[in-house]
Amino acid sequence: MGRDKTRIVAIGGVAAGPKAAARARRCNPQADITLIEQGEYLSYSGCGTPFYVGGMVKDYKELMTTPVGVVRDANFFKNVKDIKIISRTKAEHIDRDKKEITLRDLDEDKEYTLPYDKLVVATGSSAFKPGIRGMELPGVFVLKSLDDALAIRAWLDQGAKKVVIIGGGLVGLELAENFIGSDSGLEVMVIEIKDHVLPGVLDREMALLVEKRLKAKGVRLVTGEKVTEVKGEAAVQSVAAENGEFPADMVIAATGFKPNVELAARAGLEVGPTGALKVNDFMQTNDPDIYAGGDCVESTCLVTGGPTYAPMGSVANRHGRAIGSNICGGEERVPPLPGTVILKVFDFNVGKTGLTERQAAANGYEYETFISAGPDRAHFYPGNNPVIIKLIAEKGSRRVLGAQMVGPGQIDRRLDVIAAALSMDCSVDQVANFDLAYAPPFSTAIDPLINAANGLRNKLDGMAKSVGPAAVLEKLERCEDFVLLDVRSPGEYSEVRIPCANSVLIPLGKLRERAGELPRDKEIVAFCKVSLRGYEAQILLEDLGFENVKFFEGGVAAWPAELEFGPQD
Repeated sequence: MGRDKTRIVAIGGVAAGPKAAARARRCNPQADITLIEQGEYLSYSGCGTPFYVGGMVKDYKELMTTPVGVVRDANFFKNVKDIKIISRTKAEHIDRDKKEITLRDLDEDKEYTLPYDKLVVATGSSAFKPGIRGMELPGVFVLKSLDDALAIRAWLDQGAKKVVIIGGGLVGLELAENFIGSDSGLEVMVIEIKDHVLPGVLDREMALLVEKRLKAKGVRLVTGEKVTEVKGEAAVQSVAAENGEFPADMVIAATGFKPNVELAARAGLEVGPTGALKVNDFMQTNDPDIYAGGDCVESTCLVTGGPTYAPMGSVANRHGRAIGSNICGGEERVPPLPGTVILKVFDFNVGKTGLTERQAAANGYEYETFISAGPDRAHFYPGNNPVIIKLIAEKGSRRVLGAQMVGPGQIDRRLDVIAAALSMDCSVDQVANFDLAYAPPFSTAIDPLINAANGLRNKLDGMAKSVGPAAVLEKLERCEDFVLLDVRSPGEYSEVRIPCANSVLIPLGKLRERAGELPRDKEIVAFCKVSLRGYEAQILLEDLGFENVKFFEGGVAAWPAELEFGPQD
């Protein structure tokens, strides 16, 4: 690549900007590279701030260090990377004709200009603050930057005990976990305006499993309700919602992010339909000498081909690397994204890649879904944990559209498999035949992901006649007249069961001889622990002439409502 004195200026010093600058230095050792940052801190992990706020990360400087413990400050960039850092400085204006930027030194409040040959816009995003009264009160915070995290920690140190988090998305749930897990004795409430948590990540039936876990861990959860006001005098005292008022001495608005595009838009750079900057595959804006990356740009959805917004640290770093290469003469493309997301919610791992069912429907796909549950490694191997997987595939082509995974079992590598499958346009049949790594400490002989794929294949082929657990719950709530057939053993039933007057217990091994006990004029929905036996019950009863038999996917392991434990009275 090039070896010249190209003047490269990057605006934004958190993720994409530093990555682009560092990559450009490797590609062109002679370039004149300057990095401008409005704040004080450089190249830190914004995704790590919830763990600092909760005390898991003791020193905020750990979020700014390399893997070997070197702090990425101005001296590091100058001495190691030969990159000039201008911090506490705001970019006010981009003059594309003169190819210069107007900067304002925030400490001295003076303006000056800086020329460039190639410009990188990595202005990131800002936390979205809901437009409700009282958001300006002391004790009300957002969490986007390291400065925000430091302010939250300082408020906690002053003795806050009742925390209300507005928003049940990724940041909101990560904060809830870290607050509950701290030793400060905090009471935590999460209020989510949608009817379930993680609305951008999970469908409702999967989100309900996460909600059960949150409540079991002590998080007070309110869904389907809008916050109307934050109240207080000298500081926040309570949060008012549509159906109640809740005491609070700290409030955090975790209601999403908006891309910082004002500087670029004023310079005539194109903004896409998501509200973020529009770039091509090489991360160029409509000005070929101006590149953009990170949270301020939109991406292309791998599945739909349409624009999407993916403000993730991993995405920003990929953007930065490509920009650094391309500024120096490279031709590195950033391909469309499947939209992979993962987070930890107490002892649950939660994630998705590709489209959710709601997104598939909104984009007009004809699709089928299947939910599978099972252990993440051999059932006899110590430490196995359940994982619940929801797969979505297009009906005609059988192309995989997305996956969601929830549970204490290992999901990260299984999500990665589906992300790779999406990038290769794989069918569910191809996924079912992937040769995944197997040994009892790592997986079951048929991996949970393969089980899910096979279940979806059976459903697409018309063999498996099933419904999701949320659909069964809705039938119960509507008091529909059907039989919920439990085909587990009496021992399993005595340990845990679905509290339901419709339920009939007939173990699978006795079902053929006792089938006469079941009505032929009612719908029968069979299940077991994970509904493998439920599927067998469906086939068995159909063979005996029953015409309206289904099983519900995932069984007891995926049941989204309360369960009853212990022997019955």
